[in-house]
Amino acid sequence: MRKLVAYRLALALPQLAAVSLVVFSLTYLIPGSPAAAILGAQATPERIEQVEAQLGLDRPALVRLVEWYAGAFQGDLGVSFATARPVTDMLLQRMPATLSLVFGGITVALLLGISLGALAGMRPGSALDRVVSSVTSVGLALPQFWAGLLLTLVFAVNLGWVPVIAYTPPGDDPLAWLHGLILPSLALGISAAALIARQTRTAMAEALSSRYVDTLTAAGVSRRRIVLRYGLKNAMVPVLATTGITFSILIGASFVVEKVFAFPGVGSLMLTSVIGKDFPVVQAGVLIIACLVITVNLFIDMGYGLLNPKARPQ
Repeated sequence: MRKLVAYRLALALPQLAAVSLVVFSLTYLIPGSPAAAILGAQATPERIEQVEAQLGLDRPALVRLVEWYAGAFQGDLGVSFATARPVTDMLLQRMPATLSLVFGGITVALLLGISLGALAGMRPGSALDRVVSSVTSVGLALPQFWAGLLLTLVFAVNLGWVPVIAYTPPGDDPLAWLHGLILPSLALGISAAALIARQTRTAMAEALSSRYVDTLTAAGVSRRRIVLRYGLKNAMVPVLATTGITFSILIGASFVVEKVFAFPGVGSLMLTSVIGKDFPVVQAGVLIIACLVITVNLFIDMGYGLLNPKARPQ
């Protein structure tokens, strides 16, 4: 296990450096100047040059990249072009909302997906299996923003069970925070739950149809014990292997869900920053998200290594 952790940590630094380089390079493909976006209607060639000089945009790109790397290693991710605030403070202020939404979505995906997949995998070809297959097909075809709009229309507007503006900081009111996470988490996690349900169903059906299970059944082991101790454990191996990818997908999808439910998260901040050409916020946001994804994948790899020792590096 130590070799696995050391191996993943050794890869993290070059991965983060590569992600930062790609994002820094892509900012040059966005048409227009950040200075022109800041000045708006007052933009003239002379004023644009002045603002670019103030922001340091007149220096060579390589120099700015090296300075950004040096600052990032010290925890300084720069200053926003638009607000002149430290980017780190802006992102940390928004991060709790995004983390709440993403972890709520992955919780919904795992609970619904594993439960439905296990039930269907226990009786392949049954009516329940066909119902779960139909439900997962709908879940995979339903975009997150449509799911969010439908859930809001039914449960917030028509029934009034949950607030339309969902997010409440957990420090202000923990119950309101949990209450407000229900619909956004469902909207974000439905598609992932459908995918996990199909993976669990296939893995569970294969595990329960093996000769080992026949031997356990002949030996008098109860069906419940076989399902929980053998079938479900083996079904978790492929599910856990893809949870990291699912988590990454949900982070991207959360940007859309934040807009639907007016979540004050990192996603809405980054979308606004891209439109306003506030590149320090975009670069720092991508870097922090990459760190989060790498950290989550490290823990997932550790869990996968415990379930499947063959996957550990030798």
